[in-house]
Amino acid sequence: MLFFPTLARSHLIDSPPTFNADYGYKSWEAYSNLSYYTRTLPPVPEDCPTPMGVVGKKELPDAKLLAEKLLMRRQFIPDPQGTSLMFAFFAQHFTHQFFKSDMKKGPAFTVAKGHGVDLNHIYGDCLERQHKLRLLKDGKLKYQILDGEVYPPTVKEVGAEMHYPPHVPHSHRFAVGHEAFGLVPGLMMYATIWLREHNRVCDVLKEVHPDWDDERLFQTTRLILIGETIKIVIEDYVQHLSGYNFKLKFDPELLINQRFQYQNRIASEFNTLYHWHPLMPESFQVAGGRNVPGPLMYVAIKSIENSRQMRYQSLNAYRKRFSLKPYSSFEDLTGEKEMAAVLEEFYGHVDAVELYPGLLVEKPRSNAIFGETMVEMGAPYSLKGLMGNPICSPEYWKPSTFGGSVGFNIVNTASLQRLVCNNVQGPCPVASFYVPDVKDTGSMIINSSTSHSRDSDINPTVILKDRTAEL
Repeated sequence: MLFFPTLARSHLIDSPPTFNADYGYKSWEAYSNLSYYTRTLPPVPEDCPTPMGVVGKKELPDAKLLAEKLLMRRQFIPDPQGTSLMFAFFAQHFTHQFFKSDMKKGPAFTVAKGHGVDLNHIYGDCLERQHKLRLLKDGKLKYQILDGEVYPPTVKEVGAEMHYPPHVPHSHRFAVGHEAFGLVPGLMMYATIWLREHNRVCDVLKEVHPDWDDERLFQTTRLILIGETIKIVIEDYVQHLSGYNFKLKFDPELLINQRFQYQNRIASEFNTLYHWHPLMPESFQVAGGRNVPGPLMYVAIKSIENSRQMRYQSLNAYRKRFSLKPYSSFEDLTGEKEMAAVLEEFYGHVDAVELYPGLLVEKPRSNAIFGETMVEMGAPYSLKGLMGNPICSPEYWKPSTFGGSVGFNIVNTASLQRLVCNNVQGPCPVASFYVPDVKDTGSMIINSSTSHSRDSDINPTVILKDRTAEL
């Protein structure tokens, strides 16, 4: 187990923040105005001889043509790591609490109230929405029972605005923290699991603290779920994404007495690189250049256009910023000749390749989901945001914050597998960011138990039926 990447890589992120899209120099406005995403590198000055600074062509290629030539999927390219849809939907569900671009003001701005992990996608982004979703009894969130299982309440019952396709009947329009989660089944799946987990933890705390009122039960449970989320993200999610051969560990005590600030600002570059649409398969049966699904091409084009509006520096400029060796040629970047030739035609010089297209055409690491830049840029942003959370500070990271040893233990033993097993009935299916490698027809099921809290609950020899498509 190593903690080194958490500390060393997170130091690559400026804290306090330095720039934003309108201030390429340090200013109080860039520091204090939370409606902006921060910026890791300042914008390319407007008076530069080329759009990317001093090299490359005088005009950038047409965004639509660029996307069609380099990004559009011809045939689905599976991820060699065997990444499951549970990963793709977890990424989308988790990041929607802090990637909330302001569509009215532009891509440089965010409507998120916070810049980190506060679980507003579960609890709502304002007190009014939170109170509509709360049961206001025993700390719990409102829920309904369908076929003997807990699901979110309906929009009609709570009066919280949600976005749904017009064909969805009102009886199936569930109300959760984020108003858009009804548009994608995988997001509602995670919203339902976290709702169940919140109410489950409330029951655990109430048993230990029968004298606590609704408010304290709710607030403490929220802190526990924040802790669970961070642990799962570091030890399951970032571990899978990074492809690191060493074990990442969530242990805030190792940061104590280190130079570290318990605050975070979301960078617009972090938001941009998270547009991982190549991960999505053609159907629910996961990525690199020429692998963006046709229906999502407009998002890729918009990502290119927004990046230009914010005048991002080049891919190689960001590689230098994150202590990576800049690419010396187009073939060095792509690892092949065909896309390299297209890039050269479009940009003229490898130092002029834009950040977002460069991230998607970059040659992937061996048997990995992404290229080097995506991982080595994304990891510092992620780890700084996670470890910069207040619950990781010496003032918060103690059992009393989480209702005592029972709540603290829930945080310290959290995993994706436990989250699912604690909140489904009967035998628990394997919950993994990998598609299980099952040679026979079938897949693994987790043994059912009362608590689903022990690693021994996982029985990989039980093969019941083919469920890899569901994962």
